[in-house]
Amino acid sequence: MEGFMAIIVGIFFTVAIYLMLSQYIIRILLGVAILGNAVNLLLFIAGRVTREIPPIIGKGADVLPASAANPLPQALILTAIVISFSFFAFLLVLAYRAYQTLKTDDTHQMRLAEPEDAPPPPLGY
Repeated sequence: MEGFMAIIVGIFFTVAIYLMLSQYIIRILLGVAILGNAVNLLLFIAGRVTREIPPIIGKGADVLPASAANPLPQALILTAIVISFSFFAFLLVLAYRAYQTLKTDDTHQMRLAEPEDAPPPPLGY
């Protein structure tokens, strides 16, 4: 099961990077959303995917059995879902405002919309 999920994560990362390298803002946003899902799935796989139901631990047991799921990746996934959703919402609003202002979602045409008499950006050292 982990091997199949690893292939799915690889496909998600490939599609996300392909979409993020596009020149259209909507495709870039879809790539960011898929990248967030790929990272969440990667964290889920890191927590060991098992089909076994964790046993009920009695009073005498001091440690968890080896087949119990690790709760830390699940907590990290919940946090990552909230962060990626808020980041995607911010990027969506930013792209919408850029489209309203510039009337295009093509990044090459957005680059041409910059004023020509503007000073060059400062060099950061």
